[in-house]
Amino acid sequence: MVQTPSTAYTADTDTDTHTDADTGSAPASAPRKRSVPVWAVLLTACAGQFLVVLDVSVVNTALPSMRADLGMSAIGLQWVVNAYSIAFAGFMLLGGRAGDLFGRKRMFLVGLALFTVASLGGGLAQAEWQLLVARAVQGLGAAILAPSTLTILTSAVPAGAARARAIGVWSAVGAGGGAAGGLVGGVLTDLLSWRWVLLINVPVGALVIVAGLAWLTESRADRTRRLDVPGAILVTGGLATLAYGIVQTEEKGWTAAATLLPLAAGLALLAAFLVVESRTKVPLMPLKLFKVRTVSAANAAMFVCGGGMFAMWMFMTLYTQNVLGYSPLKSGLALMPSSFTVVLGSMIAPRLMPVIGAKNVSVLGIVVAAAGFGWQSTMTVDAAYVTSIMLPGIVMMLGAGLATTPLASLATSSARADDAGLVSGLVNTSRTMGGALGLAVLSTVAAAQMNGSTSPQALTDGYAMAFRTSGFILLAGVVVLLLWMPGARTAAAAKSSSR
Repeated sequence: MVQTPSTAYTADTDTDTHTDADTGSAPASAPRKRSVPVWAVLLTACAGQFLVVLDVSVVNTALPSMRADLGMSAIGLQWVVNAYSIAFAGFMLLGGRAGDLFGRKRMFLVGLALFTVASLGGGLAQAEWQLLVARAVQGLGAAILAPSTLTILTSAVPAGAARARAIGVWSAVGAGGGAAGGLVGGVLTDLLSWRWVLLINVPVGALVIVAGLAWLTESRADRTRRLDVPGAILVTGGLATLAYGIVQTEEKGWTAAATLLPLAAGLALLAAFLVVESRTKVPLMPLKLFKVRTVSAANAAMFVCGGGMFAMWMFMTLYTQNVLGYSPLKSGLALMPSSFTVVLGSMIAPRLMPVIGAKNVSVLGIVVAAAGFGWQSTMTVDAAYVTSIMLPGIVMMLGAGLATTPLASLATSSARADDAGLVSGLVNTSRTMGGALGLAVLSTVAAAQMNGSTSPQALTDGYAMAFRTSGFILLAGVVVLLLWMPGARTAAAAKSSSR
């Protein structure tokens, strides 16, 4: 069991006035403060983080039930996942800046309230478009909420061993949320209905809001900074439009106007985003950071790996339920070993990094994951659980866990201290954006292989082609690392010169 930090430390809670970095002292009219145990702050921040991470994966086991109940199309089904992911990734950096400007506690509560209301709307949806809008708003709420969780936690716990333990708990909760998504979704869908996959967030979110009001302290970094709203809108709109164009190829083909127009519009919006970022005084994504090779290479590798790995959970869920006939609960249980293997890989990676180097651990992890995806692509319509689901899944997710931690470390190792948080956010954004576009591409690949048939063999062939394609995408990530990522000596020299 993971132990929380000692409650000997306390965090101060106030009302609407602050002792801020931008003021330097407390206002004369500041109210009396009362001490709050750190465990209470930790519990609240981790609960918010758990909800955000859980909702990336919790809907996967409910997708077939959603489709049957609402009469959703195959394209609409993938947008249940992508609407959340694209909004989450596109607005996450903006959410972090909003916390700096308006206060971390305030943004935590605003984001959580938006997330909770959107969950209620999604759970009550009576049409496909209503569910997709709710998922997009959920993603926006998560983007506002998530960046504040870690900042609130580190502000409440003194630097040193206690803070390290607190961050360890926060990281474990995040990994556990992703791992538990399949099981939670399966249990709720099987025992209640798919709607409770979303509705469960309402009472939990309300409790966390009450805890946040009572236990969290307000803080902000700089009142003079501005929000790069145009940048956030352009990057999110560009990704969504580009993903829409990709999925249009399934029905219209690559040369149809219905495909080419959104593809061109998406690329134009992303180009406009780069122009805005190069000219604004306070950019959402400072392009100067990408001049550092380790930062640019790590983000490129994370983008490619996200594109290859992210769709794994959706296709595994569809395969187990649509082909093998598993119930949602059984499907969630079937994926639990691979889910927890991600955590294992993440724990092994830091032990290997000092021995063989972060770059080599990343390459090893991606190669292991690619082998797992290749193994998974041998699935059949009458496959045995151990050899066609459990073991390939363990290999895929062990590799994913091994690769992610050193990539994040490489991205931040050469950045200046005051840019480390932003660079870390960029890595998470790159992974999520890559995953959203990868899901669109792989869904199109699977649909093309199925050729309109819904027979078990056609579905199996389509899912297998998606996994095979993912394996090749991951191998491209290896090439990116080998050709672009500098060696340890070069990276150390670059870090020294940047200072």
